[in-house]
Amino acid sequence: MGHATITPRPATAARSPALRGDIRIPGDKSISHRSFMFGGLAEGETRITGLLEGEDVINTGKAMQAMGARVRKDGATWIINGVGNGCLLAPEAPLDFGNAGTGCRLTMGLMGPYDFETTFIGDASLSRRPMGRVLDPLRQMGVQVTAEAGDRLPVTLRGPRAPAPISYRVPMASAQVKSAVLLAGLNIPGITTVIEPVMTRDHTEKMLKGFGAALDVETDADGVRTIRLEGRGVLKGQTIDVPGDPSSTAFPLVAALIVPGSDVIIRNVLMNPTRTGLILTLQEMGADIEVLDPRQAGGEDVADLRVRASELKGVRVPVDRAPSMIDEYPVLAIAACFATGETMMPGLVELRVKESDRLAAVARGLEINGVDCTEGEDWLSVRGRPDGKGFGARSSDAIVATWLDHRIAMSFLVLGLASEHPVHVDDCAIIATSFPEFMDMMTGMGAEISQR
Repeated sequence: MGHATITPRPATAARSPALRGDIRIPGDKSISHRSFMFGGLAEGETRITGLLEGEDVINTGKAMQAMGARVRKDGATWIINGVGNGCLLAPEAPLDFGNAGTGCRLTMGLMGPYDFETTFIGDASLSRRPMGRVLDPLRQMGVQVTAEAGDRLPVTLRGPRAPAPISYRVPMASAQVKSAVLLAGLNIPGITTVIEPVMTRDHTEKMLKGFGAALDVETDADGVRTIRLEGRGVLKGQTIDVPGDPSSTAFPLVAALIVPGSDVIIRNVLMNPTRTGLILTLQEMGADIEVLDPRQAGGEDVADLRVRASELKGVRVPVDRAPSMIDEYPVLAIAACFATGETMMPGLVELRVKESDRLAAVARGLEINGVDCTEGEDWLSVRGRPDGKGFGARSSDAIVATWLDHRIAMSFLVLGLASEHPVHVDDCAIIATSFPEFMDMMTGMGAEISQR
């Protein structure tokens, strides 16, 4: 399953008939990564259904296996026999995370305090991404770090003989940094504290508690969260049914909103309040999104969504919503193309350090497909045309550069479904890292997407 051998596959999306379908979204990526990690760390057996089987998550599973966990699949259930907290083994070879920023950064936290050497490597895209935000707090704990220039991969960590807990104020809204510090704290005696000025996705806290960690969260009047974790506690295996990924949901959801006459039901969507920024924003734009059967599953809010084609209007997205939907801005920009008026998206500086410079990639892709947009240092504005007239590639060389970024590829394929002319992307093979079912699911609903 070497990621280095992925050959780019160009794809084209064209104006489609009304989309119809009753679909189930693959498991949430954040929860899937953590299921493998906590299952591999906990003592006893963890059983996981609904796991997202994209390459990124599988690489996290392989890393846990390399450190002593036993991982196997029985039908649709993944069964993990964990090593017990504090008992991970030194891997014999570098841990290869492929394209997975989450898996890599969280595992750096998990392994940091162990008194042996662990080396982290990844593909070309991951090797360009900065790791300093996670390495800085690990250095404060006494971890020795060897890294390429700019704190990039390959990175080698060696924990101290006697790690000390720290209190760490997260300098940017990042669930990965928060999680890495908490995971490091699992193998450090005493209380590790993370102070989070802006709340980000809270799956790590919820799941650690579910596995039995002694963890508490206090929120002050200003919304600043203080998370305290007691180290070296016992974690016990759990049964997990992973809810559907809201970031993956975004693509069929926006497609159903912009393709006239569409009516689609999307099942089993994670509705954790830290992840619903996109749905909220689309509803403010006039989207017809009906929340059906809201329920609880494994400590998380889940629901089914009925989505119908809608007349959208431009909005200004509140800047404080950015952390809860940072992965969804590319596809929100596509929805904005078909809205009446201007959609203004501020607070997007995080998009510059994703799989690609995602902000620049979106702006270039919109421009070559005839969309009126402006890119700022940390913002994007799109002026829409509800009929999609003039959108799409007006020449054969107008091909969107995806920069090995799965979300750029999926977003622009969605654009093509309601544009006057087809939209071409340079690569759809990369979509397999996060949403292997995307092509079949979309074409099954009636989307005109072809691979070359």
